[in-house]
Amino acid sequence: MQLTHYGHACVLVDTGAARLLFDPGAFATGFESLTGLDAVLVTHQHFDHLDTDRLTALLRANPDARLIVDDGTAGQLDGPEYEITAPGAALQVAGAWIEVVGDGDHAVIHADIPVIRNNGYLVDGALLHPGDAYVRLPEGHDPVDTLLLPTGAPWLKAGDAVDYLRAMSPRTAVPIHEAVLANPATHYGLLTDLAPAETTVSVLDRERPTAL
Repeated sequence: MQLTHYGHACVLVDTGAARLLFDPGAFATGFESLTGLDAVLVTHQHFDHLDTDRLTALLRANPDARLIVDDGTAGQLDGPEYEITAPGAALQVAGAWIEVVGDGDHAVIHADIPVIRNNGYLVDGALLHPGDAYVRLPEGHDPVDTLLLPTGAPWLKAGDAVDYLRAMSPRTAVPIHEAVLANPATHYGLLTDLAPAETTVSVLDRERPTAL
């Protein structure tokens, strides 16, 4: 499996059997020129996870790519064809098996802000993109091999992210959702220092494919 981080929550996952782009949002750059995508998957409707203007051009360059979204994101779309999914579903995309996981809710930002929908996506049982929530795996599931770990957000406290990392105990944690931080290395260091002994925190170089 090869990952390419385009900034914030936008990650290209190439399993060798499928090319999947997650959360092409406003804070991400460099994904616009991608071709050969099998699917674009959006965890939720927030602008930092979905840039509708650039999405149109991306789908035009990838006419065979499926656009897979939650029902809240569907309400933001005008034009492109899409598929709505929710936790509990399982999808075959090219040669990849994707389970939609979580309780379906975005993490609470503030009591006065309505909670929106959020999909976590588990690829081939090995890689988890949780979106904006501390998504856990279904009961009885083996530990995830690679966790795309939210690092900075209005809803996130660093200590809670550490607890989530410890509870998930992946082989590799890849920090994402960092664009809101002036100095993401500070949070990366905290995660590295406090991660479980069996976990390697691997910060991906932007726009450079990295094999894990």
